[in-house]
Amino acid sequence: MNTVHLLLSVRSVKAYPRDMGITERKERQRAELRENILRVARDMVMKEGFGALSMRKLADAVEYAPATLYLHFENRDAIARELCVRGFQELLAALEPPATVKEPVERLSRMAEAYVAFGLEHPETYRLIFMEDPKLSAELFQDKQHGEGPRSFALLVRAFEDLKAAGRAPEATPAEQLAEVFWAGLHGIISLKLTCSGFQGSPAEALARTLVASLVQGPKPARRSR
Repeated sequence: MNTVHLLLSVRSVKAYPRDMGITERKERQRAELRENILRVARDMVMKEGFGALSMRKLADAVEYAPATLYLHFENRDAIARELCVRGFQELLAALEPPATVKEPVERLSRMAEAYVAFGLEHPETYRLIFMEDPKLSAELFQDKQHGEGPRSFALLVRAFEDLKAAGRAPEATPAEQLAEVFWAGLHGIISLKLTCSGFQGSPAEALARTLVASLVQGPKPARRSR
């Protein structure tokens, strides 16, 4: 064990309660090391892109042998999948506050703004979730009840259900299909801005407003009383 590891071990031991059992202490140390690996991996992806992530390079960054990393993660894809899950959790957290807005048109507009802001402010996270490898994010949509993907989609569906109830969305189109078109449009906006920086177009925020306007109908005229 080198000096750095010795110092880290001493600090870790001092931070634990004296009455903590050996097994509990080992489990906590294992959890802390796993979190450190993920933190360093995330920093690496944010700064250098997903292509720069490798088990050997990551092992050097956390100052452990590569074999130690394999005790926590099967391979690089396992780390990437975990980063995808956490990135999608952040996206869901960005969508949840505007999803509480009562008025459905304003709600949809706020959610579009939040989605675009997330994609532009966290480009590498967005790329990792949606633009690297379909296998990395596939698991996010498997759990229909608790998965981050279905939960995010449900927020959009609910907004369109309320729009349809208010007569502000096409009656013949299911809310799920409208939500899918909306998500596809937002994803297209972010993808265009991240991959085609030379394209001279409107700002992403303006495109999001146009998308909302294209999916929302005007209020129905009030019926005249006879």
